[in-house]
Amino acid sequence: MDAGTSSVRTLLFDGAGRELDGFGAQIPYQVVTTADGGVEVDADELSGLAVRSLSEIHAQIRAAGGPRPAAVAFDAFWHNVLGVGADGRPTTPVIHLFDTRSAGAARTLAERIGNREQHARTGCVLHASYLPAKLLWLSEANPAAFRATRRWMSFGEYFFLKLFGNAVASTSMVSGSGLWDQNRNDYDDAILGALPVERTQFCDTAALDAPQADLRAEYAAMWPEFRAIPWYPALGDGACNNIGSGCVAPDRFALMVGTSGAMRAVSDAERITIPEGLWCYRVDRRRFVLGGALSNGGGVFAWMERNLALPPASEIEDALAAMEPGAHGLTVLPLFAGERSPGWRAAARAAITGLSAHTSAIEILRASLESVALRFRNIYDIMERQFGAPAEVIASGGALLHSPAWTQMMADALGRPVTLCIEKEATGRGAALLAMERLGAISSARDVAARMGAVFEPVAAHHEIYERELAAQRRLYAKLFEEV
Repeated sequence: MDAGTSSVRTLLFDGAGRELDGFGAQIPYQVVTTADGGVEVDADELSGLAVRSLSEIHAQIRAAGGPRPAAVAFDAFWHNVLGVGADGRPTTPVIHLFDTRSAGAARTLAERIGNREQHARTGCVLHASYLPAKLLWLSEANPAAFRATRRWMSFGEYFFLKLFGNAVASTSMVSGSGLWDQNRNDYDDAILGALPVERTQFCDTAALDAPQADLRAEYAAMWPEFRAIPWYPALGDGACNNIGSGCVAPDRFALMVGTSGAMRAVSDAERITIPEGLWCYRVDRRRFVLGGALSNGGGVFAWMERNLALPPASEIEDALAAMEPGAHGLTVLPLFAGERSPGWRAAARAAITGLSAHTSAIEILRASLESVALRFRNIYDIMERQFGAPAEVIASGGALLHSPAWTQMMADALGRPVTLCIEKEATGRGAALLAMERLGAISSARDVAARMGAVFEPVAAHHEIYERELAAQRRLYAKLFEEV
């Protein structure tokens, strides 16, 4: 089961890591947004969608008469939090990773504790994306709900609370909270001490990663095929995407562009040094995942489609491919939803310079897509210094799978070949492979190769143009956000 930022879906995989056709469900949903930057979803509504998706695939499995599933794997979007009271009911909605209402609280925390020092431990900057700022903001914005909260948890934990009576988290999910010391593999005492919370309000480290099998009677009756098999606690979706797309070692960088975007690498080193500008979480207790994230990926394309007089959708790809890079004469900062990596300026906003009376809508689109590729280049440069030049950059996510022209821009901007991973559901596949590791069905996810497609080679002449565009973009960023 994959609980994403815009839908809940179920999938079925075989023992070779292949998705089985004819099984699964996808139920879309919309988050609730507020004028002050709020992005949230009702925990029970989201749970209801998860139950529906599980019921649909359960009915399909029974109708097919096949063998029972061996386990249920689960991934969910990172960096979310809700409060739950003593009665097991939510005291708050699920606060989404894109919620920016806690930006002021992040600044307050940065005045209390050293941002650089705590980032070196937790792998998370003091930013509205993460739980420290969210929790401080909630304590001030909704003190009654804050006082009524006995436990703070992710959506995945709440769903397990409903199904099993136990709110169990994974190391992967907790590691993306901003409350976890990555190298110690434990909660960070300093950050907890700066917040009005107690360690006992979070999942006990002794319970982390423990599979559950004893469904409550209501759900056991609903899903007999899912009874008495291990259900693994929700993993962070980004970690699963790396595993599912075959990026299981530091010499393979995963490039994912969906609504948002990320570039990541997995390392099984015993300890890791976390460079400024990047984040670091965990796949599990023995593997790190390090990289950078953009709040503005495929969402930039969607914004352009909504607001510009573009050609018909069937013509856009050919029009983009026919244009020379940089010929538009524009410099774009695509920060429509603020900035995460590498500068972490939540209040930063988009800018387009160089517009003239002659500029066309398709030129604005092309320049904006190039600008996203350049933002990935900033992340790539830091990761290359950390791990060295990768043997491969593997691309996944619907935005790139549906746009060869954009994928070519990525290769040209990075100056590295980009290989498309053609696994339709790389994130769900990664969750399945990690469950198969724990079951002992495979020794390592490395042993189950992901399917790859076209390789996009960088064009040297284009790379030189992007180098100039990158310098212009960095100058614009400095002018708008760094110069006093």
